[in-house]
Amino acid sequence: MEFPIRIQPGLRPILLLFGVSARSAAVALDGDRLMVRFGFFRAETSLANIARWDITGPYRWWRAVGVRRTIGTHDLSFGGSAHGGVCLHFREPVRVGVFRVTDLYVTVDDLERLGAVLTDHGIAGQDLRTRR
Repeated sequence: MEFPIRIQPGLRPILLLFGVSARSAAVALDGDRLMVRFGFFRAETSLANIARWDITGPYRWWRAVGVRRTIGTHDLSFGGSAHGGVCLHFREPVRVGVFRVTDLYVTVDDLERLGAVLTDHGIAGQDLRTRR
């Protein structure tokens, strides 16, 4: 099962710096594995390593674009859109390039569906989005 990461048209030029295109940005669940690709970057772990998930957002565009970390944390964002994201909280850190990541944000196109599929796999989560 694959969930494309939403690519906001106005952010495409910036995303090209990370090697991101519509064909290279997705979250996939295959059996008991989670695989995420975002241009030049990849993350993979077992579903059992996901402690919980949250839906967050919407974001400001400069906080949503590209591959980014929050200072002082071990999170990582794979952001192609400001519409919102699913944050995956890991039991054990996942290696993504040189980073050890405890929380991974992915701006998939269908946030609710990814949350529902994770819930179907026994992983609890919640929608924390702000309402305006």
